[in-house]
Amino acid sequence: MPDRASAPPELRGKQPRNPISSKQIEKVISRSVAVFGLVFAAQTVPWLLGQTDEAYPIWLWTVVPLLAGLLIVVNVASFAQRWVRPAHGTFAIVYLLVLASWPFAVLPGAAVFTGIHWLNYLITVATAMAAIAFTWPVATVYLFVAPLLYSIVRATPVGGGASWQLAVLEGMYALILGGAVLIIVQMLRYAAATVDQAQATALDRYGHAVRQHATEVERVHVDAIVHDSVLTTLLSAARAYTPEAKALAATMAGNAIGHLEDAALASPEDDATVRTSALAGRIVESASTFSERWEIRSGSLGTGSLPAAAAEALHSASVQAMVNSSQHAGDGDVVRWVAVRGLRPSGIEVVVADTGAGFDLSSIPRERLGVRVSIIERVASAGGRAVIQSSPGEGTIITIRWPAQPAVTPVVPDASDFLVADERESGARA
Repeated sequence: MPDRASAPPELRGKQPRNPISSKQIEKVISRSVAVFGLVFAAQTVPWLLGQTDEAYPIWLWTVVPLLAGLLIVVNVASFAQRWVRPAHGTFAIVYLLVLASWPFAVLPGAAVFTGIHWLNYLITVATAMAAIAFTWPVATVYLFVAPLLYSIVRATPVGGGASWQLAVLEGMYALILGGAVLIIVQMLRYAAATVDQAQATALDRYGHAVRQHATEVERVHVDAIVHDSVLTTLLSAARAYTPEAKALAATMAGNAIGHLEDAALASPEDDATVRTSALAGRIVESASTFSERWEIRSGSLGTGSLPAAAAEALHSASVQAMVNSSQHAGDGDVVRWVAVRGLRPSGIEVVVADTGAGFDLSSIPRERLGVRVSIIERVASAGGRAVIQSSPGEGTIITIRWPAQPAVTPVVPDASDFLVADERESGARA
């Protein structure tokens, strides 16, 4: 196998990690708040055990399991990234209801603990979850309502009869902590949204630059025709004083019009062609530069050819598909193969597939160019069609065809369509 240092630049090493995005930020802050919620909940246990004789048992053994269960649900949802905002919002709302019901749960004549109530430790958790679940105006209202409600209850006899200074101090402490969390969450969201917008702008500019480059190449080609043919024809016509000169000018004008019509129909460099067998050889050679083993399959390639620009696009897209498989399909028992065959009457099909991890195409961020730009759009711009069939845990099949056909159904090639390269070579030697 060739040395990896001699491989093309796109095959060396791993690509850099994705830049920060809104989805990543939401994942980090939701998981962080969920974990710290468990930490703060653990701090309430000693205080809760010392205050169990103050409240009605039915209230106590309803509220405590409910809040604990919701904390577990929030953690599961945050780490699974499913129903994150509903889970956080549910905890925030339920906590506010529990806080409001606290004065009505105290037993008549019970000796109320004058220290910090166990619910105080969960105010910051509730305000942080409100910051994740709700919009910032709603989260801001919640930030003030929860500490204010606690301070009011705390100053009443059933809440411990604390002095208004102490009640306000405890409420302000929760307000400051919750406000800090809300500010950090909003700052991170704003930064991520700014990055997402910058990435979208960069992608739009990239697409515009590609189109402008193609336009510029065509313009240069047309300018050359205008200079070499049209202007020469006009100069000849201006100097045509004899019938012979006029006839020559007319002939030159007809030729110039023909050149312009050809330029309008032709794409840059469409006069250069590449045989399908040569393109297949390049793809096979590129597959051999990977450290992972690629099984090479090939059908009948025929004697067809395709434009050089299209061949370059198909080769680059195939290599990118192999790079994606090497990076994301996983290791172990993953089987990878590349299949190339000719299409009738004139065309080519390349299949790059693996039995690896697979992915959900709709969940790929816009900043990821490997699939959307480097494969699908690249092939489409060359007049072909690329179709991707993949799902988590089911592997990936990328089918690339040129020219484009109305429908491409990616299927796993069977042995009747392709022969493994090793088998063909052993047959040839025999």
